[in-house]
Amino acid sequence: MDSGAEVIVVRHAGPLRGEVTVPGAKNSVLKLMAATLLTDGVTTLTNVPDIADVAIMGDLLAAIGVGWDWHPTDRGTLVLTNGGQITPVAPYELVERIRASINVLGPLLTRCGTVTLSLPGGDDFGSRPIDMHLAGLEAMGATFELRKGDVVARAERLHGANITFEFPSVGATENILTAAVFAKGTTVIDNAAREPEISDLCNYLVAMGADIEGGGSSTLVIHGVERDSLRPVTHEVVPDRIQAATYIAAAAVTGGEVVVINARPEHMEMPLRRFAEMGLTITPQTNGIAVWAPERMRSIDFATLPYPGIATDYKPLIVTMLSIASGVGIVTENLYPGRFRYVEELLRLGADISTDGHHAVVRGVAQLSGAPVRAPDIRAGAALVIAGLAAEGETVISGVDHIDRGYDDLVGRLARLGADISRR
Repeated sequence: MDSGAEVIVVRHAGPLRGEVTVPGAKNSVLKLMAATLLTDGVTTLTNVPDIADVAIMGDLLAAIGVGWDWHPTDRGTLVLTNGGQITPVAPYELVERIRASINVLGPLLTRCGTVTLSLPGGDDFGSRPIDMHLAGLEAMGATFELRKGDVVARAERLHGANITFEFPSVGATENILTAAVFAKGTTVIDNAAREPEISDLCNYLVAMGADIEGGGSSTLVIHGVERDSLRPVTHEVVPDRIQAATYIAAAAVTGGEVVVINARPEHMEMPLRRFAEMGLTITPQTNGIAVWAPERMRSIDFATLPYPGIATDYKPLIVTMLSIASGVGIVTENLYPGRFRYVEELLRLGADISTDGHHAVVRGVAQLSGAPVRAPDIRAGAALVIAGLAAEGETVISGVDHIDRGYDDLVGRLARLGADISRR
């Protein structure tokens, strides 16, 4: 463990109770920020989460030519200023830090006609190639060249195309969607991703002046508009459904009662249904979701699937819940085979989990025990914090920088619910 890095320390403190407010979605705000490349002027985003990835994306946009001014304590307000002096080059030292950097590809290519982009970084949980992004843009007239680790894209003006994805990729849907805004003619994306964050991006682009039909469905139809026709807007970022699930999991493992303010049940229908099967009582409210957890949950089997199925981001949280549930649960990972790497850390806490390729068998134990663990990525890091809430003794989580990339004051929010948790 790096003695100079911060850690999160969790001690068992009994059931959590109270209210917790969910901020805007990491998986939406970064894409909205990238889309500001499409229009000159001052764009204002509110409900922006106070997370490290927003600052990283801000630095990337600044290198391209968009200024940013962030006020996390003022309704999470982020002001982005595009003066029109865009340099369509995304430098390696910034791109390598964040997977969402790939989202500048579509806006830059459609606006500038060329873009040089290093291959993106982000969490390390298996290969996530950008082949679908490139194939879709090639169908719209783009050409690509790989030059010393950079992707160089060119297209004097993209044209509409009919694009059918083999898999409903969120990133590819977002890049083709933003690229099609200025393409000549009509672009149809079939088997498009349907996540709430895609709908948020569609609503944002339409407010800016884009012509998009079918937001939230598996077929998006984009009629291209002229490059100078979009206008900056003020937009509120959709709440983060993964953060909402994190606080539900915290209530679940402690046998608590928590109201998750801003959680939108319509964005979480499948996970909420499965949580209910585990014994949680979940009641939608006008401003969020109320959760009551039993003394011990029941095990379930589940598989990760594209939205509206169980997202892979939920999986570490549910595996943690299963680790202390009654019975045996079988988990199937259909999206990212490398995303069982955190299981070794749960084993250190006394969980009984065996993995085989895409599958994990989770045998619930009566009690976890505190131990030092390391967060391998954002969601797994949060899951280890949740596991610490259910563990006797002290759990020390390192790799906190991963958690900071996706969670807005996770420690403070849990502490206000009664958790014995601190950073040091």
